Amino acid sequence: AVPARGRAARDVSGLSPALLADVARYLRCPHCAAELALDGAVMRCAAGHSFDVARQGYVSLLPGGPRAGSGDSAAMVAARESFTAAGHLDPLADALVDAAAGVEDPGCVIDLGAGTGWQLARVLDALPGRPGIALDVSRPALQRVARAHPRIGAVRADIWKTLPLRSGAAALVLNVFAPRNGEEIARVMASGALLAVVTPTPRHLEQLTGPLGMLSVDSRKPERLERELGERLELQSSKEHEWRMWLAADELEALVMMGPSGFHAEPDELRARVEALPERVEASASVKLSMWR
Repeated sequence: AVPARGRAARDVSGLSPALLADVARYLRCPHCAAELALDGAVMRCAAGHSFDVARQGYVSLLPGGPRAGSGDSAAMVAARESFTAAGHLDPLADALVDAAAGVEDPGCVIDLGAGTGWQLARVLDALPGRPGIALDVSRPALQRVARAHPRIGAVRADIWKTLPLRSGAAALVLNVFAPRNGEEIARVMASGALLAVVTPTPRHLEQLTGPLGMLSVDSRKPERLERELGERLELQSSKEHEWRMWLAADELEALVMMGPSGFHAEPDELRARVEALPERVEASASVKLSMWR
């Protein structure tokens, strides 16, 4: 769960100018790729493009052209916050913290598809003084991640496209159950930087896939990961992490709603499926953490 000290509410009047200035130096304009600088509650580039910092504490750096999707809904984000706060994914956070211990080069920590920011907050606690940048397209997610930790800068961006980040900005990139744009990830990584990728194995939540109508894990994920990253990055290590979870009805509903199945779940049908199960259900979490340099 996100540490309590990271949950203090933030609005524009309470934002730390030092934090925003520190985050801005890693960002670049999505229109012209120029450097951004903080001017009050606005980020500007030399070409005159400007981006307001939202009252909830995040800045939108979406480029022009076709609009990005809206990302996770408010209900999906609330479900994820509830599930992670209960500690069910703490073993995953612990694995990411251990992986982050190898980060020595200067630079920020970037979380692609950060969601509520729970994993980035845990990693930043283990890396004192280092700023973090959370990228997500979901407004409800960004409203939460902006309050997840005092050293997180929240940025609305489409991680499928060109990232609004300077080349070589990152000492560490996190990619947890999120899409990957290998070319852009490699560009924003500093020389010697690390990328931590978390993907589900075919055994992940296998007891629940049928009973709850959840999407199954594609067995070809490892091959896709190699295609996406292998030309530009070198695989350093790959390790599977597995643990058991005992879940009550409300936790089962949150688990379905927080992931990709949440885009398709009908609340009444999901509730009926959950009620057909025992009062508490044992489920296996099974993920692979691969480290790339």
